[in-house]
Amino acid sequence: MSEAVGGAGRELRAERVVEAPPEAVWAVLADLGRMPEWSPELVAVRPLLRGGLRVGQQYLGINRRGVVVWPTRSVVVELEPGRRLAWDTRSSGARWVWELEPHGDDATRVVHRRPVPRRLTPASRLFAAALLGGVDGHADELEAGMGTSVERLRDAVLAAR
Repeated sequence: MSEAVGGAGRELRAERVVEAPPEAVWAVLADLGRMPEWSPELVAVRPLLRGGLRVGQQYLGINRRGVVVWPTRSVVVELEPGRRLAWDTRSSGARWVWELEPHGDDATRVVHRRPVPRRLTPASRLFAAALLGGVDGHADELEAGMGTSVERLRDAVLAAR
């Protein structure tokens, strides 16, 4: 995890070594329909275009925190099979990144990051302030949730082996 320097102004990060080779981790990670199994906030994700996982593919996400439910629209912006997957969430200006690198003979370092957003949309700031306890508090919660997501991904990979 990163230092607490103000949620909107810091990169959020979680990482873990998974006891499986990168191709095994990728096989699970690349099935974006499974993301709600891992994320404490994401309830559903659906592709908006045909054609499977690729750069430019758009997804509708449904998030929930307590009684607050909201949609997001994301687009895949980076895709290096077996190594890197990133998408931008249009409504918030956030980029979400998953990176895989070999670790030892039969393990993978999984890094899940949200770089400092290039811009937080005014609507995103207002939404966070009104319904999520503010941008900084929600960022802290997101980072903790990213740690949970990495752990749950690890568990899914190990269960699939």
